[in-house]
Parts: sequence; C-alpha cells; structure tokens
Amino acid sequence: MIQQIVSHTPTYVWALLAFILYRGVLASRDREIAFRRLFIIPAVMLWLSLSSMNEHGALGGGVWGVWALGVVAGAALTWRLGSGAVITVSRAAGTVQQRGSWAPLMLMIAIFATKYTVAVLTAMHPELQQNLVFAAAVTVLFGLFNGVFVGRLARYVAAWMFQPEATAA
Repeated sequence: MIQQIVSHTPTYVWALLAFILYRGVLASRDREIAFRRLFIIPAVMLWLSLSSMNEHGALGGGVWGVWALGVVAGAALTWRLGSGAVITVSRAAGTVQQRGSWAPLMLMIAIFATKYTVAVLTAMHPELQQNLVFAAAVTVLFGLFNGVFVGRLARYVAAWMFQPEATAA
C-alpha cells in the first residue's frame, strides 16, 4: 500500500519536499539575510496550507474563521515564547541577523506531512471531506502552523520597524 501511495505522488511534491529540507537546513545556521527574504518561507507555508482549504467541505465558509483562530493562537504563542530573544537588524544594509534553529525545519516538515497525509486520507476515504471533526482538526492545525510562521515573521518585522534608520553624516 505504501508503494502505491508513493508511486502515485506527483513529482512536484518530491521537489517541494527537497526545497523544504534545503531551506530548513539553511535555517539551522546563524546567518545574515536580506530583510525581504524573511517573507519567503512563511509565504510558501501559507500557500501550502491555503491550497488545502475547502469551502465546500464540512465547515463550509466557516473554514476561514477556524483557520484564522489557529493562526491567531499560533502567532500569539510564538510572539509570547520568543519575547526574550534578541533580534539584530541593520536597516542601512537591509539585513537581519537570523539565529539558527531547527524549529523552522520541523514546522515545514509538519505542514508537508499534514498536507500529504490529508491528501492520501481523503483520496482513500472521500467521505472524510464531509466529516466535521476531521475538517476542523486539519484546519486548526494548518492555522496553528501558519500562525507560528506569522508570529516569528512579526517579531522580525517589529524589530526592523523599531530599529532607528541610520542617518547620513
């Protein structure tokens, strides 16, 4: 059965997994990156989650409210837990010093695994799309994952905004 599942997985899914692993390993190292690049991974993870949302499922249009609750909870938790961390920015250079962490890789793999598992389960059991508990759990989970990325990004943006701009001498 596993061989069937893997063999029916489109090639682009494996390319996406390779990208996620590559970016996750990069995130494990301290590095200085351009401020605008901070938005790449949250945007990709947001796209992955939103592409799984189904207004025609058990939650109907309420899917967005359930997802938003998850996002708010994940962002608030990330903001609160990371409040003591020092973020170094250089507005003059347009860069941010990003501390290495394995957490982004774990989160990206969790989103990928959740999306993959949901796709397999709903392909094997289409009735799950109309199951309220399943739909709510998956939607909240995607929201929480996205919220963690949003919360982390918000901390970097706040540090950027509060860093005084260098003045010309």
